[in-house]
Amino acid sequence: MTEQTAIDLAPIDLTAAAAARVAAIAAKQGKPAMLRLSVDGGGCAGFQYVFGLADTVAEDDVTAIRDGVTLVVDSVSLDLVRGSHVDYVESLGGAAFRVENPQAASGCGCGSSFSI
Repeated sequence: MTEQTAIDLAPIDLTAAAAARVAAIAAKQGKPAMLRLSVDGGGCAGFQYVFGLADTVAEDDVTAIRDGVTLVVDSVSLDLVRGSHVDYVESLGGAAFRVENPQAASGCGCGSSFSI
């Protein structure tokens, strides 16, 4: 299976811009190029996205790989972000990872929290 096919079949996707940013951060910190996305209760819209570098992949995690970078999502969070695209966006307001979540009924202005 090619890397592109694996991405197409994954229930979540990582854009090339996000993969490049994760690779750069991981290289500076001497860590594996793995970004973990999880969802916690809270934030101004009910749920909030939490990002961090991962060291390992748990047995029940789901992964998507792009350009040698792995996006890791735990099985509980996956129910809330299935079908999403994780991107890295730079603008005048700052730079951040963004989740384009088709399940989100509403979100906050900063894009870091959502409701279903």
